[in-house]
Order: sequence, then C-alpha cells, then structure tokens
Amino acid sequence: MSFSQIANSIGASATLKLNAQAAQMRAAGEPVIHLGGGEPKSRAPEPAVKAGQEMLATGEIRYTPASGTPALKDAIIQYTSWFYQRDMERTNIMASAGVKQALMVALIALVDPGDEVVFPVPYWVSYPEMTQLAGGVPVPVHAADGSFQPTVDEMVAAFTDRTRVVLLNSPNNPSGAVFTREFLRDLVAVCEERGIWMLMDDIYHRLVFDGQSPIPCYDFTDRSVDDSHLVVLNGVSKQYAMTGFRIGWACGPAKLIKAMSNIQSHQTGGPCSISQVAAIAAIEAKHGQVPVLRAQLEENRNELMGLLAEIPGLVVHKPGGTFYSFCDFSAFDTDSARLSAYLLDKVQVVTVPGVEFGMDGFLRLSYCGSMTDVREGVRRIKWILDPDGSPELTVGDRVFTR
Repeated sequence: MSFSQIANSIGASATLKLNAQAAQMRAAGEPVIHLGGGEPKSRAPEPAVKAGQEMLATGEIRYTPASGTPALKDAIIQYTSWFYQRDMERTNIMASAGVKQALMVALIALVDPGDEVVFPVPYWVSYPEMTQLAGGVPVPVHAADGSFQPTVDEMVAAFTDRTRVVLLNSPNNPSGAVFTREFLRDLVAVCEERGIWMLMDDIYHRLVFDGQSPIPCYDFTDRSVDDSHLVVLNGVSKQYAMTGFRIGWACGPAKLIKAMSNIQSHQTGGPCSISQVAAIAAIEAKHGQVPVLRAQLEENRNELMGLLAEIPGLVVHKPGGTFYSFCDFSAFDTDSARLSAYLLDKVQVVTVPGVEFGMDGFLRLSYCGSMTDVREGVRRIKWILDPDGSPELTVGDRVFTR
C-alpha cells in the first residue's frame, strides 16, 4: 500500500503509545508501574459529572455550533477574567475537542508551507509533528547552558524571515519548568514588534508549586485582544482531571478565531455537547478541587525528589509545576529510548524517553499517580541501575532478576 507523504512522515504519539502498552500489560496481569502517564488519577469534579448525566438523561444529545456553545464560551470568558484579568467576547473564543485540537487548528490557520514554528527544548512530543501536519518547519531551540529555558536572545537568534509562530508551554511538559516573567515579557515584546504570533499552551498553568502563581502572558501587552498576536490555549483536562471529556479552547483575535472556527467546522464540527455542559460546571466552580489536586501533586513531587536524590549518578531537576520530572539518566545510558525499554523489560516501569522531547539521555517520570506507585517505581529503578545491588527484587509474588 502507498500513503501520502504526511502519513509516511508522522509517527505515533510516544506517550499515547506507551499508555496503550502499559494498559495491555496490566490487562495481562503484569505488575506494571506507570510513571509515563499524563493525567491526574483524581476523579472528575462531581458537578461536572452530574451536569453530564443530567444532559444525557434528556436524550437530547445534538450537534452544537462548530466553535462551541454560547454557554461554554461565556464560562471561558469568566475563566479568562478570573485567571488572566482580561475581558473577552464570544467572538474571541473557540472551544475544541481538547487543547491539542485547538492548537492544531491554530497552526493550520497561521502557517503556510515552509513557515517556521519556534519553540524551546524540551518540548511536548507533538509540537514538531503538529507543525509538520500544518505544512510548517519545526525549529527547536536548545539552551546553551543545558537548562530547560533558553534565553530570549537564543530564541530570537533562531528567527528568520519565515518565522511565523512562537510556541510556548509553561509550566512545561516534560520538564515542569516554569518560565520566568522576564523571559515571557521580553519574548512577548519581540513577537509583537515583529508581527510574530505567540501561542501559549497554558494547559498546566494552575498546577504550579511552592507558592507560585500562574503568569498570564496578557500581563505583558497593552494591546487589546483583537489587536494582539497572542493566542492562549487552555482546557479542563489537567487541572480538573477531565482528560476523557476532551474539552479545550483557544482565546485570541476575533478574525483569527473565525478562521479557526471555519477550519474546525470542516474537521470535526463542534465538541461533544455532553462534554461542554460538564466543562461549564467544572469552570463555574472556579477553584473547585484544583487546590486539592495541586497540593497532592506537590506532595508527590517532594517525595519523588527525595527518592531520586538517593540514586548515585542521576541528575535531578526540581519541577516548579505540572506533574512531570525530567531527569538526566545519561550516566547510565545516553540512549534514552534504549534505557526506557530496558526499565520496562527488566522491572516493568513505564517512563518516556527524553529523545521524544528533544533531549536524549533524559527520561520523563510522572508523579500524577498514587504515592505508592511513585515509591515502588523509583524502588525498582534504583535497584536495576545499582551495579552493586542484589541479584533479585521481589514484587508481590513476582521476582525480577538482573
């Protein structure tokens, strides 16, 4: 069989592939510890579940406008006022089947073949592939000092006359790094001066630790929403633990949002109507269970940091947000894909290879599961990487051997 050039050039999402593999192993009764996950294990908010159930009980489950219902847009407007201190109109909002779709539609609306999309390394696994799906050229920017945040000068040095979009994710997946106010401020200024679009993937923006507060990019511009080159992407998946509801949104200039909505109308139409009413209920609770989730994640992070610090040779970076830790395992193997496969094979711990995020030698470890999983996962990793460790490790009725 022959397929298109796009189909032949795009690989499967590494994280979704690992999720499927872990699920298969668990279904087979294997004692898998999933430290590669990307969704909180807490339950969806009760008001969201109840709202969805009530709508489902009516039997009136119909199409919605392609860009989302007016009621959901009004809830997103309220959300943006609360957490970004910026007033929006319905014309500035497009709801989608998750942030991933909103971002994909934004790239299609902005990027012509050969246009460049610039983003820092490490990056979310889908950014390069999504850029290519839109016909663009991904331009990842490494920090010369090896950190997870390039300087503004390093970002600008990557710009050319084909640079169309700067794509940022803070707090960052996979590193958990929270970009500084100065970095965001100066980059917003450069993009506005040069007419470059900035897409802010804010899906983790309320999951920040150590007393930090989210940093809204709108703090750094005096322009109106319709006159700016800022597009803010967010959703209910992470902060409300509603990944399966698939509701995200984009906030931006009305003309761009209209173009994006036209594109979406020919792709999927409007998001699921049941999911939209559930999202409204979650948003209207304002804080709801978010502070509880954030506190749980911070406790898990602190436990993970302490346990990882006991592994000689491992370089650990303390994440400021999200529920990921991006650790340098290059002292054990510079090939992260090989090391990740080794850990899965020998001790059945799922991790995500750093090469998928643009930094080989690293592994992404997630702490969004239970504290028990965090502790057991690190126990197994520590054992298999210790050259002086015991020849066997007992896990329940299972014995792992070197």
